Amino acid sequence: MKRYSLLFVLILLTGVIGISPLAAQSNGSIAVYANPTTLPDLDPSSSFSNDNTVMGNAYETLTFYNPPGSETELSPKLATSWEQSDDGLMWTFHLREGVKFHDGTDFNADAVKFSIERTMSLGLGASYIFDPIDSINVVDDLTVEFNLKYTAPLDLIMATGYAAWIMSPTAVTSNGAESSGDWFNAGNDAGTGPYMIQSYDVGQRLVATRFADYWGGWSDGQFENVVFQIAEDPTVREQLIISGGADFTYDLAWDNYPTLAETPGVTIVSNPSFQNLLALLNHDKAPTDNLQVRQALAYSFPYEKIVENLYGGLGTQARGPVPAGMWGHDENLFQYHQDLDMAKQLLTEAGYGDGNLTLEYTYVAGDLSEQQIGELWKADLATIGVNLDIQGLAWEAQWDLAKNDPTTAQDVFTFYWWPDYVTPYSFLYAMFHSENPPNFNLSYYANAEFDQLIEAGNQVSGSDKAQATDLFNQAQQMLVDDSAAIFIIDLPNVHAIRDDISGFVDNPAYPHIVFWYDLKREEFQRTRCVQSPLTV
Repeated sequence: MKRYSLLFVLILLTGVIGISPLAAQSNGSIAVYANPTTLPDLDPSSSFSNDNTVMGNAYETLTFYNPPGSETELSPKLATSWEQSDDGLMWTFHLREGVKFHDGTDFNADAVKFSIERTMSLGLGASYIFDPIDSINVVDDLTVEFNLKYTAPLDLIMATGYAAWIMSPTAVTSNGAESSGDWFNAGNDAGTGPYMIQSYDVGQRLVATRFADYWGGWSDGQFENVVFQIAEDPTVREQLIISGGADFTYDLAWDNYPTLAETPGVTIVSNPSFQNLLALLNHDKAPTDNLQVRQALAYSFPYEKIVENLYGGLGTQARGPVPAGMWGHDENLFQYHQDLDMAKQLLTEAGYGDGNLTLEYTYVAGDLSEQQIGELWKADLATIGVNLDIQGLAWEAQWDLAKNDPTTAQDVFTFYWWPDYVTPYSFLYAMFHSENPPNFNLSYYANAEFDQLIEAGNQVSGSDKAQATDLFNQAQQMLVDDSAAIFIIDLPNVHAIRDDISGFVDNPAYPHIVFWYDLKREEFQRTRCVQSPLTV
């Protein structure tokens, strides 16, 4: 087992950011985030994955979604105020004065128009959230108008942690990045956030340094540098957080959290999330193109073992694709339970009762939860004559396999989802709306009636949330009827944090993003995070 000491990390940082280990140790000015995955895409227009941990510190949005329990749903960020016309088809945003981009240029309405139009033009990642926009008008330097094709909650959309990032037009155009993410993915950024990318060793680490001209200003004790250290092995991440070699991490072995909660120097924070875990079933390849086979797999799944034994009861069995606690969740949806006799019967009726069926199950290498889920399921499937071939792949390899050709892709793709902005449409559109070629619809589900329902729900969500909820619930019922996926678990956010870090507030709208500008290291006072500590 590898063990990383604080000295090891400080020596590593000596070479990465050019400071002495003793200086780093004495002033505590470096924060280390042990990232469970690589950073697939650093282009603010197309970034739509675990790179959000970096994007949330280098870029900003017009509005900000506040954590649960806040007095208001949204607060100002790059916009100071906004209003909607009486007919709901025009939004006006008034922008913050005195903001600079990392390249030194001024933030203004032209930059907002450029950023959103670039994202819409590229049509990648979560760009679909801007479908309601018909045109963008610059009124003056600090005022921008959005004209919509249909009513939509644009103030909420502009708070999302994907696609709504505002970037410097000067930096983009001068570096030939109008239509390509190559410049960004080489380790460059064009944001207004408190930290800017200093260096990037692909697949290893990214170092961000404070932006001296940040509009929010700086005070003593804030972090000078943030290191996003890629550590895909959960054992390594656990040792980093125990030794003090990392300040923050997540996705550790669930059965280790009770012990970690009692470890000196470590705090475990658990809060509800808007994140769930699904097993997407391939609709374009036999045998999972057969409804009875998909139903059999749903009945064979060990839901209770996973929730109670693997996750220690911290999560709840999912009921459809929209997680509990979020608007649009439907408590009345049918929920599968494990019934191996029913599963065997359905397989026999589908013509697969001879005991020679093999299914390919892929998960992200290093994700112990996904791996252990596969192992638990494999044992139960074996009792009804099904062999589950479990394969751990790097995220990019797993994703590429699924997107390349559905007829040769995996049968079962384990998949986490959390919203781009807080709406059921995020879950329903990204994972189940018909698309060719596939991006995140990795079950290859295609149902025109379903598509129409969720598009209608999205269009009225800005004016009639009750009607939108009804439409979204009808669409979710279709997914359950079609056994489009196995809805496994609604997850809590569980994070491991060094307990000399203060100021962390978990925000499920921005999963696993640590807004490092808001945090400090308490050098002489050991504090507990002001959150709900893990109960063990």
